[in-house]
Amino acid sequence: MGLLKYTVYRLLQAIPVLIGISIITFVLANLAPGDPVRLMLQGQQADEELVRTIEARYGLDQPVHVRYWNYMTGLVQGDLGYSIHRRRPVSELMLERAGPTLLLVLSAYVFALVTAIPLGIIAAKRRNKPTDHISRIIALIGVSTPSFWIGIMLIIVFAVRLGVLPSAGLVYPWQPPAAAGHDSYIEHWIESIRHLLLPMVALGTLQMATLMRVERTQMIESLQEDYVKLARAYGVPERTILQKHAFRSAQLPIITIVGLNLSTALGGAVLIETVFAINGMGRLFIEAIQQLDYQLIMGITMVLGAIFVIGVVITDISYAYIDPRVTYGE
Repeated sequence: MGLLKYTVYRLLQAIPVLIGISIITFVLANLAPGDPVRLMLQGQQADEELVRTIEARYGLDQPVHVRYWNYMTGLVQGDLGYSIHRRRPVSELMLERAGPTLLLVLSAYVFALVTAIPLGIIAAKRRNKPTDHISRIIALIGVSTPSFWIGIMLIIVFAVRLGVLPSAGLVYPWQPPAAAGHDSYIEHWIESIRHLLLPMVALGTLQMATLMRVERTQMIESLQEDYVKLARAYGVPERTILQKHAFRSAQLPIITIVGLNLSTALGGAVLIETVFAINGMGRLFIEAIQQLDYQLIMGITMVLGAIFVIGVVITDISYAYIDPRVTYGE
């Protein structure tokens, strides 16, 4: 089976998954207590006639199944709906907030990979030594600690106690320096990194701990293979064995974890953005839930679900590039 055919096949398999996500999200959002129109008119004098008029304008007076069908019909045509609270298309709102979320998630993954892979290799090379024990303790703490709690602790230590890093907001590196009040690009990028450090570490710690445990386990198994023992018998340097023989074969599970943990990272970004007051899609999602903005809830959920599905497909395709034994069979 060719690469293109396999990719199309996997994307077609994802359609029922996305339909299931849409049904569950739509039902749960509509079962939530409260009235979105009255929340929108909170603090204003509104009679029942005005409420019914607004409900009719946004189709909220129709049965749930009719509203779901209308939404899915628009979604197939590329229409993510219209936010009743912000009175703007959902697609525009998400585009405005997508940049901070992507910056946070990608930086967290970079942090996780850059730290987890070397630590996992060192722990495997020095198995059952103090370095290995310390790395396992770090991994255990990282896996068992919620990301939002890590974020709060980082704020208390580095922002409140030491005062060396900011605790809220982001400075976007793609903006002109003058827009953020900076004189040069160097100053602008330094401030961007300073604002990104704490949320990046808070979100990436779980990914780092998971990847480090998998990397250590796979490297230990690879270093015990017969071809590695044979290379040692021929006097191949240990560094060459690690880099050329053991390392590559140990990375296939890492790619799997990176792809499957995308949903965890996106879900963690929701809480991290709230803790660090970052105006990303995660914070927008929390606001939409609080306001019962059905269209906005559905739009964000469907986009994040599609990103996760595409990430899984890319993970599957990447297998063949890492391990030549993997083929796209019938």
